[in-house]
Amino acid sequence: QLRLVESGGGSVQAGGSLRLSCGVSGNRISRYSMAWFRDGRWGGREGVAASSKIGNVKYGDSVKGRFTISRDDGKNTLYLQMNSLKPEDSGTYYCAAVIDDYLSLRPSDYTYMGQGTQVTVSS
Repeated sequence: QLRLVESGGGSVQAGGSLRLSCGVSGNRISRYSMAWFRDGRWGGREGVAASSKIGNVKYGDSVKGRFTISRDDGKNTLYLQMNSLKPEDSGTYYCAAVIDDYLSLRPSDYTYMGQGTQVTVSS
């Protein structure tokens, strides 16, 4: 059973940066396509960024140019570097994993999801 644990959330002022981490246990992260999602202030789960097993990446339109997804296979960890944060980036952020080789921002394509970490951006 794969386990995903997010960390790195917190409170920051608009324009600031945060780096989220997702520690993976139970299997090697290299076997999985990974993604970040968030539950925003307006409800619903939004796809933020995705990373396929072969290293391709994809971003939601609202975060392009500001967020970067990356993975460290040696540390079995997924990251989300968030720069130029805006109040509308506030929400609970989740990492997700699927064994198939996807590059998807749809939550339904992922088998595993963590418990989330809270990000609050104040204006």
